[in-house]
Amino acid sequence: MRQEIQHGGRQIQMKIDLHVHTDISDGACNIEEILSMAKANNVTHLAIANHDTLAGLPEAIATGKNQGITIFPAIEISACNPVNNKKIHILGYNINLKGKNVTTLCAPVLQKRHKNSLWQIEQLTKAGYDLELNNIFKHAKGGTIYKQHIMAELIKKGYTDQIYSNLYQQLFKKNGICARDIEYVDASDAVRAIKADGGIAVLAHPGQLDSYDLIDELVQVGLDGIELNHEDHTPDDHKKIWEYQKKHNLILTGGSDFHGRFGTNIQIGDICCPEEYISTFTSARS
Repeated sequence: MRQEIQHGGRQIQMKIDLHVHTDISDGACNIEEILSMAKANNVTHLAIANHDTLAGLPEAIATGKNQGITIFPAIEISACNPVNNKKIHILGYNINLKGKNVTTLCAPVLQKRHKNSLWQIEQLTKAGYDLELNNIFKHAKGGTIYKQHIMAELIKKGYTDQIYSNLYQQLFKKNGICARDIEYVDASDAVRAIKADGGIAVLAHPGQLDSYDLIDELVQVGLDGIELNHEDHTPDDHKKIWEYQKKHNLILTGGSDFHGRFGTNIQIGDICCPEEYISTFTSARS
């Protein structure tokens, strides 16, 4: 979606993708590659929302400015409903770049994820898979290892030809040898941390994770909005989200959830923020 605004007597068209991942977390592309694709798709504003980290945002903002693309500082916090341990993702936008509260909250998650990934690699090695740890660290840019980085090595070694293949389901889901998850933060604490760092707290893709049951509770601790436009959302999801929007007067967002080759075929700018909510984000950056 595009919106025209007046600037110095001329109209500027805006196209805003509020959900993009880079290789600092589980995306496959670096910021230069992201910006090149964004420019090719006429995207004017991007939210870089890596999982559980604010790393790289100052550089991304500066690089974006040089390319004529506005970067919103963001994060996607891996959280859960503490009652049933169901996964919930919370997006935080326009966060203070120091992000003391979200960094303190998320640092243990990154450590647990990396440790769990090393355990998964060990299980695969024991099962006879030929993996080179150095290659996996290269995929992860020397930082936290994600499942996608392990799968990239399995692809390189010829065990499969895509990330989310039958092999991925066999290894990492249900009773697979790598099917062990970590403990995530309380979703309410994620919302509180985002708000404490001056951000806008948004529930990510509730249709994907079936996280509708926690919306009322999260609103009580400061939830500002819900991600409406997402590849995995059906017409029923849109109907539910609009009902919650009317009930709580929430902001609605949208984005590609772009991960490059570590995700689906969705491209940057294919899914964007609803036009009526664009000013919520641009006004804070003007």
